[in-house]
Amino acid sequence: MLLRVTVLTVVLLGLVAFSILLAKVTLTPSPASEDIVTSNLRPGRSLRQYAEDYTFLAACKQAGGNVLLGVPFGLLLPFLVPRRLRMISMTLLTAAVMVLVELVQGALVTGRAFDIDDVILNTSGALLGYFLLGRRISHSYHAHAHTPRAEAVEPEAEPKAAERKTPSRTKTKTGTTKAGTPARGTTKAKEPVETGARTGSTRLPKARGSSGRPTADVGQPGSGRALLDRLRRR
Repeated sequence: MLLRVTVLTVVLLGLVAFSILLAKVTLTPSPASEDIVTSNLRPGRSLRQYAEDYTFLAACKQAGGNVLLGVPFGLLLPFLVPRRLRMISMTLLTAAVMVLVELVQGALVTGRAFDIDDVILNTSGALLGYFLLGRRISHSYHAHAHTPRAEAVEPEAEPKAAERKTPSRTKTKTGTTKAGTPARGTTKAKEPVETGARTGSTRLPKARGSSGRPTADVGQPGSGRALLDRLRRR
């Protein structure tokens, strides 16, 4: 889009500048030529006059000037006409403009007259400019500006499914089951065995008689029965 706007702006500015130059060259009065200039509706008549009555340099200047005056049409108009039948459209537009200029010359400008050979020379100059440069640059412009660019369609990346991690519903409970009851594996601490006098020696239970009363220790020294046994032995 930017290329198209830039090129069209340059072309329009060129056409404006060329129109000013064309008007200055063709629509300027020439009182000195008023008596000798006549209208020409027969193609080739003025060209024969250039060859017969003019010097070589004067003939080249007159004919070459008309050819060069048509070259800008061949450079600028191809940018504005459609691609199909571009050369024919440019040729017809150039001929129409120059016919209009020649009519204005013959009707309004002093010392100027309508000349069909000037139209032919101007149109030939437009064709010359078109084949030398206008065809190439206009073809490149239309190829870039009007041909849609092939955009590479990249497949859209499919959205990845979010990995959902479900939290573990089972929780480890220490010491209790799901119902809140104490764990069966736990056992009650056994009561410690009573130790005697906290000295590390265990107490022996006292011997009891038939009546349930405790009897004296037989082997215990200092008892009465042990004393009697000693006396018997002696």
